[in-house]
Amino acid sequence: MRCFSLQTITALTDVVTGGPGGGPRSPIGLYRSGPELVRFFGSLGLEIHIDSRMPSVRDLLVEVNKQPLGHEQIINVIEAVADPRDFLDKPETLGGVINHLNQRLQLDNCQLQEIGGRYKVVAVGTNVVAAVALKKAAEKLDLESVQHDFEQAMKQAESNPEAAITAACTTVESVCKCLLDEMNLPYPAKQDVKGLVTEIGKHLNLSPARKDLPIECAQDLRQILGGLSSVTGGIGALRTHAGDAHGRGKRRVAVDARIARLAIHSASTVSLFFIETWQSMGPKNGQPRQ
Repeated sequence: MRCFSLQTITALTDVVTGGPGGGPRSPIGLYRSGPELVRFFGSLGLEIHIDSRMPSVRDLLVEVNKQPLGHEQIINVIEAVADPRDFLDKPETLGGVINHLNQRLQLDNCQLQEIGGRYKVVAVGTNVVAAVALKKAAEKLDLESVQHDFEQAMKQAESNPEAAITAACTTVESVCKCLLDEMNLPYPAKQDVKGLVTEIGKHLNLSPARKDLPIECAQDLRQILGGLSSVTGGIGALRTHAGDAHGRGKRRVAVDARIARLAIHSASTVSLFFIETWQSMGPKNGQPRQ
């Protein structure tokens, strides 16, 4: 499991504490007293004992960073300290926080990006149009399970590519289930990614054999629609062989962040297409939202 660099941990300490206070240097972020730091970390499920503010925070972050789930926990701290709701009357301070952290995060192959009005830590290389658009669409439509699964995929591409692949596949499954719920339709008997994509494809009229395609590009569209099944089937197979959903044996399949990002990009493109197709159908068949 890859850890964040000590430079990133030091920068995060600066931002969480607001600096030493009382000196000539302006705080980076918001100054937090000892009790405020206890409350801040407590809200994230972390316990801290304050002897001296900055050393105590740095020691905690260094220790968390070493743990098996430390990468995700540090990400939670970074996102919490960059919450725009804490800077409504100090937008320039928030900008300083983002810049201070991103200068270090980018050397760890991550960065804070604004997605749907909040800042999220994503792996460098996952900032593609479909990925960002899917995040915004899921948030706007209040598709909570889709938001959760896709956030997990984005966070773990670098640190845990196997888990990211699993989360990317689960994202497609969650989109299919959410849309079936919106249309008041039952799930198929086989609820793996292949069964769900086949089922949602029927109700969204995505069959390559449909007769109403524009004659000028009918063959092109049929090829793309036919490819949806191949892409999602590939994502599902990759989860089975290289993801972490089914446990790991001695002969572990080696995958890296590059492969994880391929799964994320593919899953986000297909998922966004399903959502936009559903939206284009209008308020019928039990669909209340646009």
